[in-house]
Amino acid sequence: MRGLWRQNLGEEHLMPELRIRKVGEEVLVTVCDAELLGKEFKEGEIRLKVSEEFYRGREASVKECLQAMKEATIGNLVGSIVEDAVREGIIDPRCVLRVKGVPHAQFVRM
Repeated sequence: MRGLWRQNLGEEHLMPELRIRKVGEEVLVTVCDAELLGKEFKEGEIRLKVSEEFYRGREASVKECLQAMKEATIGNLVGSIVEDAVREGIIDPRCVLRVKGVPHAQFVRM
């Protein structure tokens, strides 16, 4: 059974999924709430697909996910982890996109 990682306003979330890929000089980190895997959200012309092929990784703590983001050159985040990244200063809150209430953010370091 997967572990719970937080309880917010009566909601329980599973440990986030963390995946790290290294390609040449680039380090791509994807993090999403496990309960969002395989789901798709549409709002007008915007579509957010949380595909298992792209986001499925391993269960990780929020602290571990944040550390991986700090070391990454590219990041793609979906779900409550986005708020943690905003609090840590990794993501600018003005750059968070919400699709059907689900937060999504990306970053690139040059």
